[in-house]
This record gives sequence, C-alpha cells and structure tokens, in this order.
Amino acid sequence: QKISDYYLSYMDIETLNELGISPLLPGLTTLDQIETREQLIAALGRAQIDNTASPFGFYISADRSDADRHQLNLSVGGLGLPDRDYYLEDTEEFIKVREEYVAHITRILDFAGIEDSDTKAAAILALETRVAEHTWPRSQRRNRDLTYNPMSYEDFKAEYTGLDWDSYFAAAGIENLTDLNVSYPSTMSPIIELVASQPVEEWKSFMTYRFIVDSASVLSEEIDQEAFHFYSTVLNGVPEQRERWERGVMRVGSLSSLGEAIGQVYVQRHFPESAKAQMDELVENLRTALRQSIEQNDWMSADTKEEAYKKLEAFRPKVAYPDEWKDFSSIVISRDNLFQNAQNIRRFNYEDEIGRLGEPTDREEWGMTPQTVNAYYNPSFNEIVFPAGILQPPFFDPAADLAVNYGGIGAVIGHEMGHGFDDQGSKSDWQGVQRNWWTDADRANFESQADALAEQYSQFEPVPGYFIDGRFTLGENIGDVGGLSLAYRAYKMALNGEEAPVIEGVTGDQRFFLAWAQVWQRKYREDALIQRLTTDPHSPSEFRVNGVVRNFTEWYEAFNVQSDEALYLPPEQRIRIW
Repeated sequence: QKISDYYLSYMDIETLNELGISPLLPGLTTLDQIETREQLIAALGRAQIDNTASPFGFYISADRSDADRHQLNLSVGGLGLPDRDYYLEDTEEFIKVREEYVAHITRILDFAGIEDSDTKAAAILALETRVAEHTWPRSQRRNRDLTYNPMSYEDFKAEYTGLDWDSYFAAAGIENLTDLNVSYPSTMSPIIELVASQPVEEWKSFMTYRFIVDSASVLSEEIDQEAFHFYSTVLNGVPEQRERWERGVMRVGSLSSLGEAIGQVYVQRHFPESAKAQMDELVENLRTALRQSIEQNDWMSADTKEEAYKKLEAFRPKVAYPDEWKDFSSIVISRDNLFQNAQNIRRFNYEDEIGRLGEPTDREEWGMTPQTVNAYYNPSFNEIVFPAGILQPPFFDPAADLAVNYGGIGAVIGHEMGHGFDDQGSKSDWQGVQRNWWTDADRANFESQADALAEQYSQFEPVPGYFIDGRFTLGENIGDVGGLSLAYRAYKMALNGEEAPVIEGVTGDQRFFLAWAQVWQRKYREDALIQRLTTDPHSPSEFRVNGVVRNFTEWYEAFNVQSDEALYLPPEQRIRIW
C-alpha cells in the first residue's frame, strides 16, 4: 500500500501544480529567520534532515579499525556543481556552465519571490567557489590512507576551533559523541573560517537555493523542469525528461526510498531461485581462480600471500537479495501529499542512520536494492554483493554457454573480488581492518604495476581536451583488468581441459571477450561524458573494454590482432596484476 500511495502521490500533477512552492514555505521561513552566526551553525547541523546544504556533511559507517562498531565520518562538501573543476578550471565548457548556473539559481530563487535574486545567485557561486578552492582533488578523496583520521571528540574540538561543534551536533540530533573520523582534515580549518567570515546572508541564500532545488522533484512541474534543465540538459546534454511514470518508479524504487520493499516484490515475481545457485557456483569458481593467481604470481612474498589467502577465504558473497528485509511500517505515506511523503522517508532514513552510533554494525544489511543492476565490494565487511537485478542478460543468462557467462557476470564477480586487492581495497585485511598487511617490497611491486596501468589510461582522450584521470580511475581499472583475468582463468577451469565449441563461426575465446564488450556497450552525450570524467571513478565504457583487452595476450590470439593495429600494446607493456 505504501508503494502504491507514494507512487500515486507523485503522479498527481494537478495537485502539485496547484501547490507550487507552498510546501516549502515553512522551511523557507525558518531559513529566512536566521540572523546570527549561532543560528546559522544550528541550521547547518540540521541541513541533512531539512534537505538543504551545508559545507559540512557526515555519515555513519563501520569503523575502519573495528568493523563491528559504527563511527561518524565528518567531511567537507556542499558544492552545487559536480566537482571542484567546474569552479576552478577555465575551459570553455566550464565557463559556460558557471554562467548557466548563475542564471539557473536566479530562476530558482524567483520561484520563492526572493528579492535581488540575480545578485544573490552570483554570491552563491562565489561562496561555492571559495569552498571548492579548499576541496581535495578527486584522486586524493579516494585515498583510504588520507581519508582515515580518527580522533576523540574532545581532541577534535581542540583541533578544529572556531565553530561551536556541540551546537552543530545537538542540532543534528547526535548526542554523546565520543569519537569521529575526519575525512579531509586539511580542509576543515579553511571552511570553518569561511563559515565565520562570510556574511550570514550569503550562507542563508546558499541554503535557500539548495532547499528549493533539492526539493524540486516533489514540487510543481515548472520548478521540477527548471532543475532538470540545468542538472540534466546543461550538465549532461539530456534534452527531455523521462516519462513521469518512469520517474515515479525510480523515485519509489531507490535505495533511499522504498526500494527494498519493491525489491521484495521483484524477487517474488521475477527472480528464479535457480539463478542464485548458478551464481553461487560461479563465485566459488572465481574464488578458486584468484587463489591460483595468488599462488602463481611471482611478485608477492610468502608472508603477504598468506595474508591474501586469509582475505580471500574470508570473502563473503551475498547473492540476489537480503535474508532480512527492512521494516518500513513506521513510515506514514499518504496518497495526497508527495512533499510530506518525501520528508517522512528522509526523516526515517536519517533517524535510522544516526541511531546506529553506539550500536554494533549489521552485516546482513545491503547497500543496494535487489532490483539494482550493479554490484559492489564492501572493504569493511570484506563482502561482495550481487543484487538479483544484475543476474539477467547481458550480464548473466542461465541458457548461455560458459564463455558468455564468464565473460559477462564472471568478469563482474572477478571485478568485485579484485576490489579487495586494488590500490585502496588492499589496505584493509581479512577482517575489514584498515592496516598494512603487505611487505614494503610487495607493496612497491604492486604500486609499480598500478602506476603503469594508470599511465595507460591517462593517455585516453574521450573528448578533445578531456583525458581520463588514470589515478582517479585506478581502482576500477584494476578491478576491470583483474576481474577479466580471473574470469578467463575460471572459464578455462570450467572447461575441464576440453575445447570450447565453435558457435556460428565464433570460438569460445572470441565469445568470452565479446561478452565483456557487450555488457558495457553504450553511448554518451558529450556533456555527460565530460561530467563523468570529473566525477566517476569508472572509465567510460569504450575504455573499460578496449583499455582492458589490450592487456590480454589471449585477446590478441583470439582475434589475430597485429602490431600495426590501434589497440596493440607490446607484450612488455601489458599489465595483468592478478
């Protein structure tokens, strides 16, 4: 019933258009009443529950030193554009985006009848630019060593003075905080200084804009369309919105909404249990392949291999759907109030998250809904997770031959396993504790190969003037190269020494590599590709495929690739790692 009511409240365009901006009026009034720095700090503390923005943000996750307990992670953010580069780089594309951004902010503020909207819009861009100047580059933000800085709450307050943290966390509803992790320590003091020095009115304008635009999808069509125009058309080149019913399905079905409730229905209606058994077998075959790879590699010492075996054996696969489903019974959902429905769900999620502090972690919880077409590795729990949604073509087909399934879902399994041993995942041990379990020589050997792979990808130029950041995408590229390598090894093991059949003139090895290519085939609009290059740690699909296979001698042999062809890499430059 909640799924249906939430969806129908989203589809009630007539009511939404009649309401216009009015659902936001209480929140806008609250923001407008901020006059003092003390009131501002309290508002920043409430930002996540109030659905506005703050230069500070936090989330609760497993402690990287003890995965059985939760820890608060405090970070710096709040940018309205996708990445710091959009503020700081003076390319033609980014200059144009900034101009469009100011015009867009002006229009959003106009919906609320805010005076001097154009002046305030320019001030918002200037304020966010100052935040961007102190924001870490993306390759730095993914470094687990740099982003793990645990300290007691008392030491934190002594280190980062200039902001009343007790008031901030009290407003956020967080009590008895004993310790936390500071994700980006060198950014903290400069941002605290900005909060203290920039006019309160500028921060109010910043929060007001974000309150409106972040609520746009549950407001009238004209407000929703303005947000879409900037964030999808200007930034990504998407000319028009999806049909409203599709957007309704996406809203109700997201992880932060009622997605797991929909997942329960999806599994009951559309997921064959036989696929789960096949997946379990594939996962174990990939585990065996990785064990063989560790045994046979010549760059890792016996001591480090022993730690790697422990991590491999401790890998916990989760396949298809959770054993325990989330209970949404306490959320109030009505058919006639979309904005309040969204608020109720947000508050439910927020209270669930902050309520975890002081409680043990739940290893049965999933970070994706069952219907999601994706997979992930969680280093804190040393687990690999494959939702039911990815267990369908082109990734997985119960009726397909071994080559196709190993080149598709097999490589995805290998990719997620590989994350446990990539440049960042390798910094956590078999228990999920972040520590160095490598010898110095082994780490140097690994880094040497990783550096070479990063250099390969940094040569790719998907859009003229915009290159792949080989350091930022390194973890995913290691996952891709290692995943396909492990999948190929497992595929050959599954053949039990027999030759793969030739099907319609295509050999087994050719089908294996073609399956890898087919799961990633897609087209990008140029604007979307530029944004992806600045925000997504995955390489664009063309390079996920071609950047990987050119490192495989078996691919050259399967397709008779010669040294004068564009993707050819000399054997001494090919990287496999696993």
